[in-house]
Amino acid sequence: MSVIYELEHTTIYRYRNPVTFGEHRAIFLPSVGFVGRLLNYSLETNIPVKIRWMMDTLSNNVALLEFSEPAAELSVTYRVRGEHFGIPAIAEFPLDPRAKEVPVQYTPDEWIDLSVFMRPHAEDPDGSVAAWAKSFVVGDQDDTLDVLQRMMNTIRHTLTYQAREAEGTQPPGETLRSQSGTCRDYAWLMIEALRRLGFACRFVSGYLYDAALDGGEIGMTGSGATHAWLQVYLPGAGWRAYDPTNRITAGFDLIRVAIARHPGQVIPLSGSWFGDAEDYLGMDVNVAIRKLGTLPEFEEAP
Repeated sequence: MSVIYELEHTTIYRYRNPVTFGEHRAIFLPSVGFVGRLLNYSLETNIPVKIRWMMDTLSNNVALLEFSEPAAELSVTYRVRGEHFGIPAIAEFPLDPRAKEVPVQYTPDEWIDLSVFMRPHAEDPDGSVAAWAKSFVVGDQDDTLDVLQRMMNTIRHTLTYQAREAEGTQPPGETLRSQSGTCRDYAWLMIEALRRLGFACRFVSGYLYDAALDGGEIGMTGSGATHAWLQVYLPGAGWRAYDPTNRITAGFDLIRVAIARHPGQVIPLSGSWFGDAEDYLGMDVNVAIRKLGTLPEFEEAP
């Protein structure tokens, strides 16, 4: 089975007086690969814009926007229609023996390719993140999948999800101290903890399909906005998704857009504007995802 979905993501910036805009970067096209395909997409703005596309160093699709007129409001809307085949369960990709216990053993070639995703990026001045990470590997509790599941469960059950208007992602140590955060904070904490255990991890930005929005019974935390989770590289299984906010590792809910070493690399819309600082009045973001239907699995002819 596959799911046909439709996504609309609108960002509106408001200013007291007309301002001019520098180049903006938009990252919104799902990176489908073997888990889906794009059917169509569009990018619309309320003022004239010149759009050119590029692929960044991590092969994410980036739209570069050049605005030619000043305005007191900037509206950018992404629309995407796609087919999502779903993320297979980890059981369908048996781990290599060298990946079954912590620390995972990577080959020399894997080390070269994965080194940027293995090196911790965030500071840990008091060692709290490292200590928290090591608490999941005590005694004979070194089974890789068990460590990953327990860390994800601990984040989900002991931290409080708290959306905030401030942009950016808070340091992992702050997430531990405050015992709260957003989906981006949860993912970043788990990434930096796992990196200190020798795992290769990358930050994932995308969207969360919530069946409750289409009349389903189970509501997802973080729906109605962009979502963030992580991927862990496990020899034999490859890059595997882990969403500590909703404890998701498989299924049709996670729609990946971009990957990064750290959250600052995959902001959905970023750029500059020129005017008086007090002209900025704020921004509104609205994300809507709905399921249009499902398609049966392909069956080979006899």
